[in-house]
Amino acid sequence: CNLLQLIIKGLTVISVAVLRRWVAGGACRCSARLDGKTVLITGANTGIGKETSRELARRGARVVMACRDLTRAERAAEEIRRSTGNGNVVIRHLDLASIYSVRQFAKDFMDSEDRLDVLINNAGVMMCPRWLTEDGFETQLAVNHLGHFLLTNLLLPKLKSSAPSRVVTVSSMAHRGGRIDFDDLFFSRKPYSSLESYQQSKLANVLFSRELARRLRGSGVSSFCLHPGVIWTELGRHVHGRFPLMRVLMSVPYLLFLKTPSQGCQTSVYCAVTPGLDSQSGRYFSDCAEKEPAAEGQDDVVARKLWEESARLVGLKDTL
Repeated sequence: CNLLQLIIKGLTVISVAVLRRWVAGGACRCSARLDGKTVLITGANTGIGKETSRELARRGARVVMACRDLTRAERAAEEIRRSTGNGNVVIRHLDLASIYSVRQFAKDFMDSEDRLDVLINNAGVMMCPRWLTEDGFETQLAVNHLGHFLLTNLLLPKLKSSAPSRVVTVSSMAHRGGRIDFDDLFFSRKPYSSLESYQQSKLANVLFSRELARRLRGSGVSSFCLHPGVIWTELGRHVHGRFPLMRVLMSVPYLLFLKTPSQGCQTSVYCAVTPGLDSQSGRYFSDCAEKEPAAEGQDDVVARKLWEESARLVGLKDTL
């Protein structure tokens, strides 16, 4: 009986280890250094943004952490400086829900930084209530897409002067089933669905990355989009708050079925540092490998229309 129990326990341990390895997905095996390079990461004080910052700081990059909460950002930055030995990790204030904040951030960055080798559009909000930003935009589309759209465009001169450079946009597998509703982008007329809004914003990420690559062809700036995996981070706080049962249900399988933030940042790092990806600009990645996005994410007509509408909404007159 004792022997049988030992065998069962042993098989359980092995099964859990195998499951965790499978859940972790792909890992970035590239050892490329980033000494002398500057990386900008939005939403960098927590979750996969923080772990991406840590990994790129470990590779020697100057890491600019763009965050809304400067107190939390400084704590995260100091932890990264200590753990990596890289003192060239700085924080800057950025609120992607504010067009004014994005423009001010971009101006300050352009005036004070010599170069920008990698821009990682990482920050996001997931399935929040229907909130409107100070500009009158629905929050998920504003933060996840419009803020990053404007930021990227305003920083393009620095990216071009630092070429070869990269723009890495964190999307989600949730773009599958999403739809860009040009007649009602902000759910002003139809009933608000936090899930549909999130899907729309993540599809917008994929389409933006694809159209950016098309417009930047030959410039030396590459564009990549990715799904980081299913990760238990603060991004899901609105889901947990509105559905308490989900928190209970997911607390048990957390260690088994969800990636850690360190595992979740791997594809972001892969797209940021792996040599030879220029020919794959505009492509979609998951688990450190190119994957095919949903058909909705490959519609070039919608991608161009979204670009034009986004430019109009954020007041960007000079676009690519």
